[in-house]
Amino acid sequence: MNRNAAIPVLSLLLLSACMVAPNRRGGLEIVPILPAIVEVDSDSYYAHGGYHYFYTDDRWYYSDSRNGRRMELPRSHWPKETRRHEWNRR
Repeated sequence: MNRNAAIPVLSLLLLSACMVAPNRRGGLEIVPILPAIVEVDSDSYYAHGGYHYFYTDDRWYYSDSRNGRRMELPRSHWPKETRRHEWNRR
């Protein structure tokens, strides 16, 4: 394979683990896929890869800040399993 063909192929492999989505400023941003197993805290919040994810009503949403505008995460980027973190309270 020549060098000119290798660059697009490698780019596709690297971006297959991410989602490209529009941001508020009119540009594009890359949102990483969640890990296979995610454990959310008491307020259904999870931070990963510089993004903030929210799990509510059996759906995943993401934002670039904890209190920012939430956008729905495509099902292809959802984790295989979602667990609730149980705090040991005594």
